[in-house]
Amino acid sequence: MNSPSPVSLTHPDYARESRSSWPCRDHPRAGLPHTAPAAESGRWAAVRPPRMRGMSMDLGVQGRTVIVTGASGGIGREVARAFAAEGARLVLSYRSGREQAEELARELGDGASAVRYDMGDPDSADELVDAAVRSTGRVDVLVHSAVMWGKDDWTADGFETILDAQWTRTLQVNIEGAVRLTRAVTPVMRTSGWGRIVHLSSSLARDGAAGAEYYAASKAALHGFSRSAAFSLGASGEILSNVAMLGLTRTDTNGFVTDAEGEHYSALAPIKRLLDAREVARPIVFLASAANAGITGQVVPITGGS
Repeated sequence: MNSPSPVSLTHPDYARESRSSWPCRDHPRAGLPHTAPAAESGRWAAVRPPRMRGMSMDLGVQGRTVIVTGASGGIGREVARAFAAEGARLVLSYRSGREQAEELARELGDGASAVRYDMGDPDSADELVDAAVRSTGRVDVLVHSAVMWGKDDWTADGFETILDAQWTRTLQVNIEGAVRLTRAVTPVMRTSGWGRIVHLSSSLARDGAAGAEYYAASKAALHGFSRSAAFSLGASGEILSNVAMLGLTRTDTNGFVTDAEGEHYSALAPIKRLLDAREVARPIVFLASAANAGITGQVVPITGGS
């Protein structure tokens, strides 16, 4: 499969990538095999700046490589579909849902691939990024949707009764997993001078709930990490780092939660209902697109106003 030439956007208000033929040529992963870029009619035939198409906006992600973790179901699946609709090339990660991820890759087509990624495995982040570079020669966007819920931490007996092995695992996997993956994609983005990183978080990090102490703590940690990372990344070009903070969202995998808690959380929102996965996918894609030229270091609530 031919890969688009990773040349920079020329639109003055948007991405400023390096003029190199391959943005990750100087990175240690640059030696990994990849196919030559397809012939183009112009420097920006493969990766276009945002522009208006009729009444809709071209988000400038066509031809870009997007890693979406946790893409085998739930919100990650809809985020991947939304990117594919914009012409992005998808690398979909899964931990245990291989069949679902591979089915989604076939559905999206255009070279989409499914790669196993385990947040709890220290080597898995590098392996995922290596796979993306091997298949497309680049990594432009990371949307980190994978999560360890820590459902065993939710108890009526009090957070202090949870075994050390349980709550420390929730913190370790969610925090270290996100940090390791961000570290893995950052050198590729620094070399190109362009990138978008979006971590998905939960309004529990802001609002709290009994039983969510450790899960909420792990998500709150991402807010601080992403904020500080934005300053470092921004010094290397147009590399933006944000957190999308979601409220309780209807997905194809969490009906048991929305059935039990949906009425309560709907009442907290001005719109008096829960958002669904397709609705939250759209603003996530915007944050991770070239159309977003200046939102960085932020925690962006996508909660229906709650």
